[in-house]
Amino acid sequence: MKQNNGANGRKFFDIDDRLLALAEQTEQDIKPAKERTENIAFINQQKVLAAFIHNGVGESCFTSSTGYGYGDVGRDKLERVFAEAMECEDALLRHNFMCGTHALTVALFGVLRPGDTMLCVTGMPYDTIQTVIGISKQPASGSLKDFGIGFKKVDLLPDGSVDIEGAVNALRSDSSVKMVYIQRSRGYSLRPSLTVERIEEIGGEVRKVRPEVIIMVDNCYGEFVQLTEPCVHGADLMAGSLIKNPGGGIAATGGYIAGRSDLVELCSYRLSTPGTGREVGCTLGHSREMYMGLFSAPHVVGEAIKTALFCSGLFSKLGYDVTPQPNELRADIIQSVMLREPEALIAFCQGIQSGSPVDSMALPEPWDMPGYDNKIIMASGSFTLGSSIELSADAPLREPFAVWMQGGLNYAAGKTGILIAAQRMLDKGLIRL
Repeated sequence: MKQNNGANGRKFFDIDDRLLALAEQTEQDIKPAKERTENIAFINQQKVLAAFIHNGVGESCFTSSTGYGYGDVGRDKLERVFAEAMECEDALLRHNFMCGTHALTVALFGVLRPGDTMLCVTGMPYDTIQTVIGISKQPASGSLKDFGIGFKKVDLLPDGSVDIEGAVNALRSDSSVKMVYIQRSRGYSLRPSLTVERIEEIGGEVRKVRPEVIIMVDNCYGEFVQLTEPCVHGADLMAGSLIKNPGGGIAATGGYIAGRSDLVELCSYRLSTPGTGREVGCTLGHSREMYMGLFSAPHVVGEAIKTALFCSGLFSKLGYDVTPQPNELRADIIQSVMLREPEALIAFCQGIQSGSPVDSMALPEPWDMPGYDNKIIMASGSFTLGSSIELSADAPLREPFAVWMQGGLNYAAGKTGILIAAQRMLDKGLIRL
């Protein structure tokens, strides 16, 4: 029997009463974690508001520039606001970063030179970064490898944690290592995402051996999840995407690089040209949405985390292994659910899509997505194409057929989308209540 009545007895979605009962139980179970999340969002929102006020943001900052973009006050001030919010020395925040991988690529090419080695201490990096490095099964011209930049990795320990001793030994044995690279989020793996405290611990041990080494963090999905960011905890450089956390679901494109001012300057030369660096780059009317997105980001990230908490709690009650656990401390917005079979994985993603505000009529299917070695299924009925801060779910079609769900501009809609995904699985006989 299905019943889901809204105001005045109207029924908006057919969701089984038993699922709704589980949802109510889940709400009670995750209440402490939701309250903790709201407190973090409150503090981070104050931090961002203070940065806007300290830097004197005004209406004139939203003016569009064209051509070279010389003297774009709004562009330059936005970068100062972002650097203050991230508590680091400097930042590049530009709409012409096409994605998070692009921002990371600019940072890598900006500071590494032929003969240098990049040491990743969080195991194998995310699929699209493998192509940038030059170690993917789908080789691409123009990789770091093509420019004589080496790559080494330290495998994770059996429990998924970082092998700090292995990282220290790798540094001692290879003087060419110029950068220690840390991927904060799990990517398409099930290892724990890294808190800023854990990043500080890793960096502290690295500094004991090689004080001069550059510590770079792929901060995608992690911004505003905790009270501080990686640069507060010893990272020299970090990068991410504006269609993830820091764009607040408003920025239509873009990314950032932030950290030490000398390193950010080098990255600006790679973004544009040596010599001109950050002085060029018109905004073409994107400034207002980037300011608004950053301002909204702490609240929206909080809503996304609450959505992830609900997903974790509900699907654990449905008998699935989940990571993180419902009340576990979080380092990013991603929630993984081990669905165990491809049919369940596909049904979950199709349910998320059908519960989305945009393109709900679309039916996601696995496909050969550029930059990935397995077929990928992606559900993202979002206002901004590919936006991961909006409710989305994706996964490679490979064992253990886990889905990685993230985002949710507001908790009410995110919770509804997850219930619709569970209902689709129930309708297909893939879960039993």
